Amino acid sequence: MIIELLPAKRGTFLRKNDSKELNISINRKKIEKLFLINGTSFITENISISNLTVKPNDFYMIINNGKDEVQIKYSLDVSNHEIIYNPYKFENSEKVNLTPDEFKQNFNVPEGYIDTLPKWYSFKFTYPNYNWIFVKPEMGLSIQIHKYRSESWEILEGNPIIINGNKVHYYVENGSKFKHSKNTYHSIINPNKDRNKFVIIKESWSGDFDEDDIIRKFNPNKYK
Repeated sequence: MIIELLPAKRGTFLRKNDSKELNISINRKKIEKLFLINGTSFITENISISNLTVKPNDFYMIINNGKDEVQIKYSLDVSNHEIIYNPYKFENSEKVNLTPDEFKQNFNVPEGYIDTLPKWYSFKFTYPNYNWIFVKPEMGLSIQIHKYRSESWEILEGNPIIINGNKVHYYVENGSKFKHSKNTYHSIINPNKDRNKFVIIKESWSGDFDEDDIIRKFNPNKYK
C-alpha cells in the first residue's frame, strides 16, 4: 500500500492507471471535501467508496477542496503511472506574463480585439462578441464556475482535456464544441509536452459577462 498526503486546496497529479485495477482508500469523513476525476467522470459531491476504484488504463486525480490534510492510500505503486498533468510543475518558476506579440508572430490571431488579459500560463484576446484564449503547454486553467453567464467553447488547436460539468473529455479533436451552463464546473488542461503547442479556444457567452464573475474552486496557478 502506497500513502500520499494531500494538503488542503491541493491536487494530486492527473495520472493514467496501468493494466491493473487501482483501489484508493480515504477517510470517510474527508471524502465529502474532495473533487475526483475517475475516467470520464468529474465528481464533486456524494463521492462513494465505489467511486474510488479506478479501472485499468483510466485517468484519475484527487483534489482536496477542504481545510485539512487528507491521507490517500493506493493499492498499487502509482509512481509508475504516466503523469498526464502536474498542476504544480512550474510552481517555483519565475512568472512572466505572456505578450500579444508572441502570439501574433506565431499564430493567426484575428484583428479587431478590444482588450487583452495576459497571464503567465494563458493569454486572452477579447473581441466584442467572443474571446480567443491560448493556454500554455503542460498548464491548466482553474476549475471554475460562473453565476451569471453560460459559456461556449470551440476547440481550435491543441487537443486539450476539457472538464465540462460532471464529464471529462480527453485529447479533444479540433472543431469540437462545448456548452457550459451557469453554475457548472469547467476547465481546460493543455497536456502537450511540446512548448510550442498551445491550446487555442474560441469562447463566447450568454448572460452578463464580467471578469469578476468567476468562482475558482481549484486554482493551482494562484491567479486572483
